[in-house]
Amino acid sequence: MMAGMARSFRPLRAAVAGLVLAAAPAGATTDSIPCDASLQARQVAQLLFGRNVEDRIRVSEADWSDFVAREVSPRFPDGFTVIDSTGQWRDARRGSILHEASKLIEIVLPGGGDDRVKIDAIAEAYKRRFEQQSVGLIIGPACVRF
Repeated sequence: MMAGMARSFRPLRAAVAGLVLAAAPAGATTDSIPCDASLQARQVAQLLFGRNVEDRIRVSEADWSDFVAREVSPRFPDGFTVIDSTGQWRDARRGSILHEASKLIEIVLPGGGDDRVKIDAIAEAYKRRFEQQSVGLIIGPACVRF
Protein backbone atom coordinates (compact mmCIF):
# COMPACT_ATOMS: atom_id res chain seq x y z
CA MET A 1 0.00 0.00 0.00
CA MET A 2 2.74 2.49 0.92
CA ALA A 3 4.67 1.77 -2.29
CA GLY A 4 1.52 2.44 -4.33
CA MET A 5 0.93 5.71 -2.47
CA ALA A 6 4.53 6.78 -3.01
CA ARG A 7 4.15 6.19 -6.75
CA SER A 8 0.91 8.17 -6.88
CA PHE A 9 2.56 11.18 -5.24
CA ARG A 10 5.52 11.32 -7.65
CA PRO A 11 3.78 13.69 -10.11
CA LEU A 12 2.74 15.91 -7.21
CA ARG A 13 6.30 16.00 -5.84
CA ALA A 14 7.62 16.86 -9.32
CA ALA A 15 5.08 19.69 -9.66
CA VAL A 16 5.95 21.06 -6.22
CA ALA A 17 9.67 20.86 -7.03
CA GLY A 18 9.00 22.79 -10.24
CA LEU A 19 7.12 25.49 -8.34
CA VAL A 20 9.93 25.77 -5.81
CA LEU A 21 12.46 26.19 -8.61
CA ALA A 22 10.27 28.79 -10.32
CA ALA A 23 9.97 30.75 -7.07
CA ALA A 24 13.68 30.57 -6.25
CA PRO A 25 15.78 33.72 -6.58
CA ALA A 26 17.34 34.31 -9.99
CA GLY A 27 20.83 33.35 -8.85
CA ALA A 28 19.58 30.02 -7.51
CA THR A 29 18.23 28.68 -10.83
CA THR A 30 20.22 26.83 -13.45
CA ASP A 31 21.11 28.56 -16.68
CA SER A 32 20.34 25.57 -18.89
CA ILE A 33 18.84 22.12 -18.96
CA PRO A 34 20.16 19.01 -20.70
CA CYS A 35 18.87 18.83 -24.25
CA ASP A 36 19.22 16.04 -26.78
CA ALA A 37 21.51 16.59 -29.77
CA SER A 38 18.71 17.90 -32.00
CA LEU A 39 17.91 20.78 -29.62
CA GLN A 40 19.76 23.79 -28.19
CA ALA A 41 19.66 24.82 -24.54
CA ARG A 42 18.43 28.43 -24.39
CA GLN A 43 16.60 30.80 -22.05
CA VAL A 44 13.01 31.74 -22.89
CA ALA A 45 11.34 34.90 -21.60
CA GLN A 46 7.59 35.35 -21.29
CA LEU A 47 6.27 38.88 -20.77
CA LEU A 48 2.67 39.23 -19.57
CA PHE A 49 0.89 42.45 -20.52
CA GLY A 50 -2.51 43.42 -19.11
CA ARG A 51 -4.60 45.68 -21.36
CA ASN A 52 -7.02 47.23 -18.86
CA VAL A 53 -6.95 50.41 -16.82
CA GLU A 54 -9.74 50.69 -14.26
CA ASP A 55 -11.70 47.72 -15.63
CA ARG A 56 -11.76 48.93 -19.25
CA ILE A 57 -9.54 47.97 -22.17
CA ARG A 58 -7.09 50.80 -22.50
CA VAL A 59 -4.70 49.16 -24.96
CA SER A 60 -6.39 48.74 -28.34
CA GLU A 61 -5.08 46.38 -31.02
CA ALA A 62 -3.70 49.41 -32.90
CA ASP A 63 -1.96 50.67 -29.73
CA TRP A 64 -0.54 47.18 -29.15
CA SER A 65 0.76 46.86 -32.72
CA ASP A 66 2.42 50.26 -32.48
CA PHE A 67 4.01 49.33 -29.13
CA VAL A 68 5.38 46.07 -30.53
CA ALA A 69 6.78 47.83 -33.61
CA ARG A 70 8.48 50.56 -31.55
CA GLU A 71 9.62 48.69 -28.43
CA VAL A 72 9.84 44.94 -29.03
CA SER A 73 10.85 44.43 -32.67
CA PRO A 74 13.91 46.72 -32.52
CA ARG A 75 15.19 44.96 -29.39
CA PHE A 76 14.55 41.39 -30.59
CA PRO A 77 14.63 41.55 -34.41
CA ASP A 78 15.26 37.80 -34.77
CA GLY A 79 11.69 37.13 -33.68
CA PHE A 80 9.21 36.40 -30.92
CA THR A 81 5.65 35.14 -30.53
CA VAL A 82 2.62 37.18 -29.45
CA ILE A 83 -0.28 35.29 -27.90
CA ASP A 84 -3.72 36.70 -27.04
CA SER A 85 -4.61 35.65 -23.51
CA THR A 86 -6.76 36.38 -20.50
CA GLY A 87 -5.24 37.15 -17.11
CA GLN A 88 -6.86 36.46 -13.76
CA TRP A 89 -5.91 37.64 -10.28
CA ARG A 90 -7.42 38.51 -6.93
CA ASP A 91 -7.79 42.23 -6.34
CA ALA A 92 -6.91 42.56 -2.63
CA ARG A 93 -8.52 46.01 -2.40
CA ARG A 94 -11.90 44.83 -3.69
CA GLY A 95 -11.60 41.24 -2.48
CA SER A 96 -12.72 39.90 -5.84
CA ILE A 97 -11.37 37.91 -8.77
CA LEU A 98 -10.72 40.02 -11.87
CA HIS A 99 -10.20 38.97 -15.48
CA GLU A 100 -8.38 41.02 -18.06
CA ALA A 101 -7.66 40.82 -21.76
CA SER A 102 -3.91 40.33 -22.02
CA LYS A 103 -1.03 39.72 -24.39
CA LEU A 104 1.84 37.33 -23.84
CA ILE A 105 5.12 37.71 -25.68
CA GLU A 106 7.45 34.72 -25.72
CA ILE A 107 11.06 35.29 -26.76
CA VAL A 108 13.80 32.69 -27.19
CA LEU A 109 16.60 34.89 -25.90
CA PRO A 110 19.63 35.29 -28.16
CA GLY A 111 21.99 34.94 -25.19
CA GLY A 112 23.51 38.40 -25.31
CA GLY A 113 24.64 40.03 -22.12
CA ASP A 114 21.99 42.70 -22.61
CA ASP A 115 18.94 40.40 -22.94
CA ARG A 116 17.63 41.30 -19.47
CA VAL A 117 18.23 45.03 -20.04
CA LYS A 118 16.16 44.85 -23.24
CA ILE A 119 13.35 42.96 -21.52
CA ASP A 120 13.27 45.42 -18.63
CA ALA A 121 13.19 48.34 -21.08
CA ILE A 122 10.17 46.82 -22.85
CA ALA A 123 8.33 46.35 -19.55
CA GLU A 124 9.09 49.89 -18.36
CA ALA A 125 7.99 51.40 -21.69
CA TYR A 126 4.69 49.52 -21.49
CA LYS A 127 4.00 50.55 -17.90
CA ARG A 128 4.76 54.18 -18.68
CA ARG A 129 2.84 54.38 -21.96
CA PHE A 130 -0.29 52.52 -20.82
CA GLU A 131 -0.45 53.43 -17.11
CA GLN A 132 0.16 49.85 -15.94
CA GLN A 133 1.36 48.92 -12.47
CA SER A 134 3.35 45.93 -13.65
CA VAL A 135 4.31 43.62 -16.49
CA GLY A 136 4.70 39.96 -15.58
CA LEU A 137 7.99 38.28 -16.42
CA ILE A 138 8.95 34.60 -16.47
CA ILE A 139 12.42 33.50 -17.61
CA GLY A 140 13.37 29.87 -17.71
CA PRO A 141 15.48 27.28 -19.48
CA ALA A 142 14.19 25.47 -22.55
CA CYS A 143 15.33 23.14 -25.29
CA VAL A 144 14.66 24.72 -28.69
CA ARG A 145 14.98 23.97 -32.39
CA PHE A 146 14.26 26.22 -35.36
